[in-house]
Amino acid sequence: MAGPRPDGFAALERLRSKVADHGRLVVAFSGGTDSALLARVAHDELGAGRVHAVTAISPSLASDEREDAEALAREWGLRWSTVETSEMEDAAYRANDADRCAYCKDALMDVLVPLAEAEGATVVLGVNLDDLGDYRPGQDAAAARGAQFPMVEAGLTKDDVRAASRHLGLRTADKPAAACLASRIPYGTQVTVALLSTVERAEASLRRLGFDDLRVRHHGDTARVEVPLSRLADVVALRREVVDAVLGAGYRYATLDLEGLRSGNLNAALGDPPLS
Repeated sequence: MAGPRPDGFAALERLRSKVADHGRLVVAFSGGTDSALLARVAHDELGAGRVHAVTAISPSLASDEREDAEALAREWGLRWSTVETSEMEDAAYRANDADRCAYCKDALMDVLVPLAEAEGATVVLGVNLDDLGDYRPGQDAAAARGAQFPMVEAGLTKDDVRAASRHLGLRTADKPAAACLASRIPYGTQVTVALLSTVERAEASLRRLGFDDLRVRHHGDTARVEVPLSRLADVVALRREVVDAVLGAGYRYATLDLEGLRSGNLNAALGDPPLS
């Protein structure tokens, strides 16, 4: 008699069913846990000829994330390519108001829609149910341009995504979330390539110290470092190395946020909208 189904099996089967409903897909592929599962399941269900995983390249994508997306595509045999997006050319995006993510997703759809039309495909994004409760105007912008969210259709939460990924043995199952670098910059502070590069250098240096799950929030010449509460003591223990890493990236001051890592906490400045 068969034992209980493995954790994540039911979620995986629901996603497979939704993906199979589509003939051809263009997957927005960042290499994060969500887009990785979506691309892998789509590839397995529909085949490389009908699934195109596309990674958008811009100054807000950390170079190590781009490299990992390429490595995953190579490991899994995905049909993969990169496209450059032009959000930095948009003054509204650079102004960095509460709709920054919407301008970014518009720029993404500007390049993905023509690819999808040429292949007779649907653009899909790795959005899960938990994302719907956050303030993420980019999702609305993408949906307005025709993007679909198979994991939402399948009823998958973030925990489901991780469980399904573990069931498949994907190394992305427990990968920390890695939002775009622009999410480290408070609303109203101009987004520039130089500023994004400073944040990226600081985070890369801290990862080399062993802090894989972190954010460096930009506040002028001060960097506010966020790590999970369980790692606060580790930052203090490596205080000198952490300070050197942050100052070496170009900041004058390094601070540690005692509330710990909170995804999207800069949205608190917006008042009513929930965190993203």
